[in-house]
Amino acid sequence: MMTDTATATAEHGIVATMLGELTVVRAGEQLTGVYFPHHWHRPDPATFGPRTGRGLDEVARQLDEYLAGTRTEFDLPMAPCGTALQLRIWELIAQVPYGRTTTYGELARRAGGGMTPQEAGAAVGANPLSILIPCHRVIGSTGKLTGYAGGLARKRELLDLERGQLTVPA
Repeated sequence: MMTDTATATAEHGIVATMLGELTVVRAGEQLTGVYFPHHWHRPDPATFGPRTGRGLDEVARQLDEYLAGTRTEFDLPMAPCGTALQLRIWELIAQVPYGRTTTYGELARRAGGGMTPQEAGAAVGANPLSILIPCHRVIGSTGKLTGYAGGLARKRELLDLERGQLTVPA
């Protein structure tokens, strides 16, 4: 379930994955951020709270299963913070099935209210829960890969993984 506010003090930890180390931020039991190294729109690390290794086992397990190709969706408590427009777009992204893609224009159309693809793209780019809210599944109208906060190479790896084309190192 996604909400728009976190009610507890933030803390963070590092989870090692085949895509690099991810900084996972939570407030209480709710995940509020998952960031790649050199992540676009990465908040000031001072807002992540103290570093802890506690309580991230389930996040690490589900990420490992996803990256191994054995998990197609996440069952984790999430509370991304954003504007009403951003939350709407992130909700729509979360509905894109594993192995499928959508476009910025389609997200804008589904969001309604005369939203432009560029506005939808800005909301996609601000997604604080990379991979968990699968913004890598959003592509350009021509099928071209466009911006990804973790870099286009990671976006390609995630899409290839979901299409069963990625060879995961043992």
